[in-house]
Amino acid sequence: MSVPLFTSYDMRGLGLPNRVVVSPMCQYISEQGSANDWHLMHLGQFAMGAAGLVITEATHVSPVGRITHKCLGLYSDENESTLKRVVDFCKTHGVAAMGIQLAHAGRKGSTHPPGAGGKPLGPDGDPWETVAPSALPYAEGWHTPRALDRDGLEEIKQQFVAATQRAIRIGFDLIEFHAGHGYLLHQFLSPISNRRQDDYGGSLENRLRFPLECFAAVRAAWPADKPLGVRVSATDWVDGGWTPEETVMFARELKKLGCDFMDITTSGLDPRQQIPVGPGYQVPFAARVKAEAEITTMAVGMITEPQQANEIIADGRADFVMLARGMMWNPRWAWHAAEALGVDTEYAPQYARCHPARWPQAFAQRRAAE
Repeated sequence: MSVPLFTSYDMRGLGLPNRVVVSPMCQYISEQGSANDWHLMHLGQFAMGAAGLVITEATHVSPVGRITHKCLGLYSDENESTLKRVVDFCKTHGVAAMGIQLAHAGRKGSTHPPGAGGKPLGPDGDPWETVAPSALPYAEGWHTPRALDRDGLEEIKQQFVAATQRAIRIGFDLIEFHAGHGYLLHQFLSPISNRRQDDYGGSLENRLRFPLECFAAVRAAWPADKPLGVRVSATDWVDGGWTPEETVMFARELKKLGCDFMDITTSGLDPRQQIPVGPGYQVPFAARVKAEAEITTMAVGMITEPQQANEIIADGRADFVMLARGMMWNPRWAWHAAEALGVDTEYAPQYARCHPARWPQAFAQRRAAE
């Protein structure tokens, strides 16, 4: 009997063995944007654990595009070489495809890491000038960003292209383009943060323009046989902000440009947000985009249990489930889900000895105890 969570899925030339994705998780441990042994361990452990796809944390296209001094980047030769070391390890020893999330923080940059309070950097913290569609700070006490002019828009577009070219050389299988969580491209989408009076602001068509231009530039640079998708916040959870209806329209326009999937999250743009958090709380937004835009979707948001994840796929509410904290808690989540749902899944050769079929007595004892 087929188990939907563990059925294969093809996007362009990439075949994924199941519908489990390790979601991007910012680690705030890089130096000058470069990956290190932490990333080798962090991503390497997930590559072993049989999720079909692992996506890096938000990887920023410029120093100014970082959230913090400790954020991962892909804008220098050193960034490229250190990240390639990590990806080469994951591909040599792991069983998962490797994706990268490309991002620019916009007005939410130049801050301390969340573990150090997450507030804007003061004069003694080596702050930098942030940029945004409009000169509006994220919140009171935050840096007022510089509104981007035409040259600034073109520069950022080319930074995304340059990072894409580096991602090709590294050997990534997939790119996710970050247009959610209140970062730069989300700032263009939402009327709360975009108050421009030119053709990049005002109407929905204008607010979509820059994100779509960036996406098109990346799609042109990225190999035709490799998938490219977008993470988007489906709602700001604030009156007068970005809406689910607009998200569907955005997805339709992206699909025309060759977008292969939408990773549907919510929030992050405005501290006034009121979020009704609970198990699977963001899944209905993925279901709506999938149904109305007829595009592949990935669902996030407190998806923790194998049966819960399987039902999301079985019911057609999304094509993939993405786990972050659930994977931190249990990096072998996909193995355990497969065992709980009665199906087989791939194991890295060095770990094949722990496959349930290789020591059935232990699993029989555990089931008897249950």
